[in-house]
Amino acid sequence: MGEWRSPAEVAAALDATGYLPDEGIATAVFLALRMHRPLLCEGEPGTGKTELARSLAAALGVRLIRLQCHEGIDAAQALYDWDFPRQLLHLRTLEAAAGGALDADAAEPSLYRERFLLARPLLRALREAPCVLLVDEIDRADDEFEAFLLEFLSEHAVSIPEFGEVRAEVPPVVVLTSNRTRELHDALKRRCLYHWLDHPDLAREVAILRRRSPGLDERLAAQVADAVQRMRELELVKPPGVAEALDWARALQALGAAEFDPERAAAALGAVLKYREDADRVRAAGLLG
Repeated sequence: MGEWRSPAEVAAALDATGYLPDEGIATAVFLALRMHRPLLCEGEPGTGKTELARSLAAALGVRLIRLQCHEGIDAAQALYDWDFPRQLLHLRTLEAAAGGALDADAAEPSLYRERFLLARPLLRALREAPCVLLVDEIDRADDEFEAFLLEFLSEHAVSIPEFGEVRAEVPPVVVLTSNRTRELHDALKRRCLYHWLDHPDLAREVAILRRRSPGLDERLAAQVADAVQRMRELELVKPPGVAEALDWARALQALGAAEFDPERAAAALGAVLKYREDADRVRAAGLLG
């Protein structure tokens, strides 16, 4: 993996992948790598938390393994499971070979071999490291799952009762994201370096739009970014993120707009706003010109 000697080198490496970090993000990533600590990124949806993990994996030249958290997620979904259908078929084969007189005690150890183990994202990260493990939207998981992660984050190892311990030869780079729908526990935060991601300022958002959408006119990019930044100042149900700004710019391009005009901007409003109430507020605020 890359041996970056400063936040500036991290910024340059991420820049090369198309991700334009500010100084705070580059410093947080540099410290997480240097100190071998998980990086917990919190911020509003659309501020680039998930994209940071993708770009970091690309910059490091390693695989990205993603664990998408959701309500009710458990260890079997995140870590490992046993392939019950194949185990059952194996037992039937043994039973047939023994003429119907299967010795269950003798057969049991053969059920918990590598070939019956289904590796989920956490186990894959331990085995495939070096890699970047993205634990996305950890705030959607419940308290029990958050507690389950503590040992993994601290030890980079797990114990499977029927199989034994699996330990990473090289600790995976771990990026956790949270949209702060609930407060995470202090125990989790203590194990991580923390960084809050804000929406980019106007200049950086213009640069991101132009980088992610080659051919986008600078004037149109600036007008879209300015309108999106002013939308975020309104009391919207779902303020637009960078991804929505990019969609809006691309939609205007697809409509043949050389610059921002009210008619095309309104026609493509569905690319940037996802609630009728938000569209009404934006129109009422006169942001479409």
